Amino acid sequence: MFTLAHLTDVHLAPLPRVRLGELAGKRLIGFQSWLFRRRYIHQRAIADAVRDDILAAGVDHIALTGDLINISAAAEYAPALAWLESLGPPDRVSFVPGNHDAYVATPWDKSLGQWAAYMAGDLKLADAAEPRPGLFPYVRQRRNVALIGLSSALPQPVGYATGRLGDRQIAAAAAILRERRKRGFCRSVLIHHPPAPGLTAPRKELLDARDFAAMLKEEGAELVLFGHTHLDHRLELSSRTGPVHLVGLAAASANGACAKPAADWCRFAIRRQEGRWRMSALRRRYHPETGGLADETGFELTCG
Repeated sequence: MFTLAHLTDVHLAPLPRVRLGELAGKRLIGFQSWLFRRRYIHQRAIADAVRDDILAAGVDHIALTGDLINISAAAEYAPALAWLESLGPPDRVSFVPGNHDAYVATPWDKSLGQWAAYMAGDLKLADAAEPRPGLFPYVRQRRNVALIGLSSALPQPVGYATGRLGDRQIAAAAAILRERRKRGFCRSVLIHHPPAPGLTAPRKELLDARDFAAMLKEEGAELVLFGHTHLDHRLELSSRTGPVHLVGLAAASANGACAKPAADWCRFAIRRQEGRWRMSALRRRYHPETGGLADETGFELTCG
């Protein structure tokens, strides 16, 4: 039995003091969105409550699928790293970036590079090498589970929150999925944007979702975890090797305002039984009236 926790879209609050010179273009629009709307939805106390609930569950590993911060301001990265560290050490927490983590073009070492240890594959953890955007996907093997991290995050124009994997990353992911299946691993893919077409508005979608979904249909995967929509999703994609389960969650700091669900996280208990991968999943939801989380939905997933 291997237990995996999934959370997404922390949008860590409060937004720290932003340098005036950073407030131009898309960052200015994002700052205004935070000031007039998003700060009334995303609350640090809720993100901390979700974190504490996960830690209390004593899971084997934690997957965080992007949007840890808000407008990629310089002052956001260090507090976000501290929050990541409070969630767990790099060998226990796997992270993939979202569009808000790469809101505008910023040098790697001044932005996502500060979180590099949480995006390093097993070989890189040993020597603390820094993965750069071109080195996704990464792979982490935890007992009989392979965690495959993809980056769909790239700066986009004002008004757009789309993502893209690109041909090279999709081809690399296909090779990894094929090889890990032959070796008998349960393959869990981490991505920020919804991995199939039609799950969000065109201006927010994964631009090569059709290509990615076609690859999944060919190579298969047991589990694909994602975020971005701030909604709960549970879908099944048919593949040549059996069903691919796609699971998305609400934002991990959301208070349930603005017609979006309150924060949640999901626990997956993964086991091999009668020659097939089986997962018992449990979704836990934040309740504003109590300030805590409680069991909401349990479901069983069976893979090929």
